[in-house]
Amino acid sequence: MKNRKPTTSFAPYEIRRFILPLTVSSVIVLAGVIADNLLNGPARNDTLVIFGLMAIGYIIVNTMLITKTANFQKTYGWVNSIFSGVGLGLLNYVLPDHVRESAHLLIVFGIVAVATSSGRVRAYFTLLISLAISLLGELPIKDYVEQLLELVTPFLVSIIVSEAFFRIQNTTQQHIHRLETINKVSRQIMMTLDTEQTISLVNATIQNALEADTYFVGIVKNNEIHLDLFYDDGEYFNGMRVPLEGTLSGWVIKNQKELFLPDLREEVQLEGVQRFIIGKERTSLSWMGVPLKAANVTGIIALGSYSPNAFDLADMELLSNLAQHITLALDNTIRHSQVEEQARLDSMTGVYNHGYFLKKLSEQAEECASTGSSLGLIMLDIDYFKQYNDTYGHLVGDKILNTLCAAIKRHIKQTDTVGRWGGEEFIIALPGATGEQAMQVAQRVGETMMSLRVEDREKKTVPVPTVSQGIAVFPHEADEIYRLIDLADRRLYTAKERGRNQIEPDASHWQKK
Repeated sequence: MKNRKPTTSFAPYEIRRFILPLTVSSVIVLAGVIADNLLNGPARNDTLVIFGLMAIGYIIVNTMLITKTANFQKTYGWVNSIFSGVGLGLLNYVLPDHVRESAHLLIVFGIVAVATSSGRVRAYFTLLISLAISLLGELPIKDYVEQLLELVTPFLVSIIVSEAFFRIQNTTQQHIHRLETINKVSRQIMMTLDTEQTISLVNATIQNALEADTYFVGIVKNNEIHLDLFYDDGEYFNGMRVPLEGTLSGWVIKNQKELFLPDLREEVQLEGVQRFIIGKERTSLSWMGVPLKAANVTGIIALGSYSPNAFDLADMELLSNLAQHITLALDNTIRHSQVEEQARLDSMTGVYNHGYFLKKLSEQAEECASTGSSLGLIMLDIDYFKQYNDTYGHLVGDKILNTLCAAIKRHIKQTDTVGRWGGEEFIIALPGATGEQAMQVAQRVGETMMSLRVEDREKKTVPVPTVSQGIAVFPHEADEIYRLIDLADRRLYTAKERGRNQIEPDASHWQKK
């Protein structure tokens, strides 16, 4: 990827800061030349006085237009360039030899002023016009080189000063653009609480503000760096991972230090670190990485280039500033998702609460209906739980609730859902499961509970209570979730009436289907 860093012209108030000193200096020099001429008495040159006054008037009016007109360059740029070029070229004809240094100063001031207000192209056009007019005068053969050098010197100085200005202008504009980029991304990034949207904003920011062939944002998970964003030479790669050990990224994360490597043609002098190539299998010759560290985030943002010395310290500073905002944003999104997750969960057992389970069940039933698959539902209740609490205490009772949830999770798939329906009653949704498959899950849960033991407050082993379960299948037995829940609930109470530690209906019911 090769991005083009935008450069924009200065605003009128910014140009005024550059142009006013040149204007004042030019007016002072012209006023001095006019005064010198008037003090000569009979030898004064009226043409010089008229030319000087016209030049002062033009400079003042032109300065007012520059500082007051929002788009001076487009509206008056070429007019200013032509008039300035003609005026500067005539200086060598109008001004006497003893004030020739003043002419040189005015040429430098004038061309730099055009460069400031109208840009590089118009500035050099002004220079060419004024130089051409100056050279139209006949130079004697004697001392030709000396006179030519004297004539050209102010123009060479003008070029040097103008180029210095353009460098300053470009550097300033890049710095302004970087600040604008950081401010913009910080506003946008802090307004989103979605991780994917945050990563998307980071991607757009890097594309807009930096030049890089490859870049990534990685988050540490399970002792690996998972690349949530990875771009390499025009292509995005998903699901990429980088080892934490022995890599540049790992070094940045472990040491919590920025790493700036402008030229990777030489071996990296970092102990235990080797190059690790992913993506297009090309080696970066410039690389820089900044750690991301917050309460809920540990990771890295890194940029690479296939050219040596592609980055400078200003790029590193921008990346560092960007990393701070990314870290805060990702930390906020994780905090928000954790809060949302906590709102969905039962605080005691960590399974879904009543309300969120209903939402998930509705979504799963809708998906099963669209695909023509079934959904098994198990309603489960702990037998004699009140008496158990009274006998062993509520702390042991709480332990039983968590033991049951752990047993359920052991026997269901990641796509299945378990929730606390209320008290000691739990509910399990099994998308894609038939009645027979739901029966098998219920049997495993029941058998597991009967095999478990827990300790009371005195560290004595006590038996775990049994469970009763009712099963219903969507959409074959009920094509609406509330009717499905009601059917499973009625079957649960039938199981209790049959003596508890039962599953209703029994296996023969599903074999008939």
